[in-house]
Amino acid sequence: VQLVESGGGLVQAGDSLRLSCAASLRTFSHYAMGWFRQAPGKEREIVAAISWSGSNAYYSDSVKGRFTISRDSAKNTVYLQMNALKPEDAAVYYCTGQDYPEVMEVAGEYDCWGQGTQVTVSA
Repeated sequence: VQLVESGGGLVQAGDSLRLSCAASLRTFSHYAMGWFRQAPGKEREIVAAISWSGSNAYYSDSVKGRFTISRDSAKNTVYLQMNALKPEDAAVYYCTGQDYPEVMEVAGEYDCWGQGTQVTVSA
């Protein structure tokens, strides 16, 4: 199982970025997916998660209304659209997946992790 993130970069506050996570999973449609992030000196935290059907999603309070998680089962890809970025959004963003139908908010519940992609937001 391999998850490969892309789309990170350096942006200014207020800009947008879209992260992508390509999954080498034959049963991608049976995986709940999530995005976590970790800033220097801080613990890894949930950003957003989506059920395997795509019908349910979870967002942390800090990103609700600005970020959108989505998935394309035809492409085995999950996305994180990030709008109105703030300096406090800067972190390494990790894609994760688990063969479970429903949204999961806890990092320990996921077995599959990508290597991460850096997002830097300048003020």
